[in-house]
Amino acid sequence: MNALCAGLLALCAAPAAFAQSSVTVYGIADVLLEYRDHMNAAGDHRFGVTSGGMNTSRWGLRGSEDLGGGLKAVFQLEAEIGMDTGAAGSSFWGRQANVGLDGDFGRVIVGRSYSTTYDFMLPFDPMGYAPFYSWATSGGQIASLPRKDGMVTGVSNLIKYQGTFGPVKVGASYALGEVAGSDSAGRFFSLAGAYTAGPFSAALVLDQRNAATIAANGRYDKEKALHWGVSYDWKPVKLFLAQRVYKKELAAGGANAKSTMTWLGATWQATPAISLTPAVYFQNISSGASGTDDPRLFALRAKYELSKRTSLYAVASTAKSGDGGVVSVSRDDNGFADSQSSVGLGIQHRF
Repeated sequence: MNALCAGLLALCAAPAAFAQSSVTVYGIADVLLEYRDHMNAAGDHRFGVTSGGMNTSRWGLRGSEDLGGGLKAVFQLEAEIGMDTGAAGSSFWGRQANVGLDGDFGRVIVGRSYSTTYDFMLPFDPMGYAPFYSWATSGGQIASLPRKDGMVTGVSNLIKYQGTFGPVKVGASYALGEVAGSDSAGRFFSLAGAYTAGPFSAALVLDQRNAATIAANGRYDKEKALHWGVSYDWKPVKLFLAQRVYKKELAAGGANAKSTMTWLGATWQATPAISLTPAVYFQNISSGASGTDDPRLFALRAKYELSKRTSLYAVASTAKSGDGGVVSVSRDDNGFADSQSSVGLGIQHRF
């Protein structure tokens, strides 16, 4: 009897022993002590503590289960953290909440995640999508401009694939619009390819997002973007060049909203611990508003790595409008003058 019980227990335990699982807690804690001018219409400055100077502060859970034959089940949950106040993001798992499968064919996930555009273009931004001194995802907010010509970053209701085959990486995203009566309204899709050979890398991404609101004529606004980027790691200097060509077709008709954002920069690894990164972002807004054409951002960052996980950094940036419009160094904050500058010191810890 005892032998029979032992055998049954061993049989029940066998699947658990086969299916090796792991869950990892990870995140970024990033705080910037920043001085910035022209923070209101009166031209006043502000000195404060800001969360996410070099990268957005976040924490998350990711895990996998070995299903055998090289196949794994994977999941990821990720939330934004306001390190200055302790507040969570607008939605708790607002950055990522997905589950899927990973194997020799690549990875397929379903849920909320970064867009394929975000994934493929991140390596070509020298500032790594820094919230306050990078316009790679979107330009500085302009109060008089009724739109932000930017990258589609986080996407809900998403089905995403990515695979790497030797020097080639391919990716695709499709998000259901979930609008009653229309399978096209609210839909997003993107297609991307990248190639790496030694120190050289390049990527090309096409995407389109349809507005969820359907006009009286049965149409909806459509945002289309083409992104491309190249980099060359000419050690100890790495060079970057990228561009976004954006167009918005309006359901009500009229002139399309168009713009082009171009950025370039370099990272000089002066020592194993010290790096210096200059970058320039300049945008040409060819339609949609007067007095706001050609805003540009200049940024410079110095970073000192105390360890593999902890860094100190200093940053300076200035944004200017091409012809008297208002502009901000931040991709999120409103502008109040035709220029704005900031300087800051920060610390970042990754875990």
